[in-house]
Amino acid sequence: MSMAAKRLLDMIVASGLLVVSTPVIGLGALLVWAHDRQDPLYRQIRIGKDGAPFQLFKLRSMSAAEPGATSDTTGHNDPRITPVGSVLRKTKIDELPQLWNVLRGDMSLVGPRPQVPREVAQYTRVEHGLLRVRPGVTDYASIVYSDLGDIVAGAADPDIAYSQLVRPGKSRLGLFYVEKPSVLTDLAILCLTAAALIHGPFARAGVAALLQRLGADPSLVEVAARRKPLTPAPPPGADAIVTTRAAQPAK
Repeated sequence: MSMAAKRLLDMIVASGLLVVSTPVIGLGALLVWAHDRQDPLYRQIRIGKDGAPFQLFKLRSMSAAEPGATSDTTGHNDPRITPVGSVLRKTKIDELPQLWNVLRGDMSLVGPRPQVPREVAQYTRVEHGLLRVRPGVTDYASIVYSDLGDIVAGAADPDIAYSQLVRPGKSRLGLFYVEKPSVLTDLAILCLTAAALIHGPFARAGVAALLQRLGADPSLVEVAARRKPLTPAPPPGADAIVTTRAAQPAK
């Protein structure tokens, strides 16, 4: 898939979705503001294509009165999440403002999810391959790990739990996407993302079937299907399981 074709798809679909979803975004923003009379938009620096930082937009789902978080990963039971924010997260409405990021060219509709700088600082040399394309609003991993809040809920350190249980598979899925992009794959991922809002296991099965058709390694197909409980594993390009949030030298 050429970059021009992907960009054209992004502009057409994102423009249409933004027009349709503007009333939903507006209502969500109003409800967030009504909760604490604070700015309903959440802005955060993420790392994009070729390592360039950009400002990502979301509807705020946490209380503005709470102190700043030291964790980048949030469980569904995090006390900072407001009642309105919980609904926004479950329905993914909080992600809709990222359509503006797509129109600006910061992001694509489909691509590896953008990470915060301190997460990228932990990337192995292999994982730096994720930065070869624009990050996306959704991707394979967004569907496979759509229950991320449940996965890390109750963990002593949600970031370490994420790095051990989710990051290994998420990075592998992202790297596979980078190697085999196509317009049809993007459309399939967008459809499966919508399906994940209704029934996660069905959507994961759809991702596994799609990966199989695209010739993915059987072990990656199993990662997508998630038929077994998640267990700690090293990220791609590393030999050891992550046990610290300190920046690691690229391997």
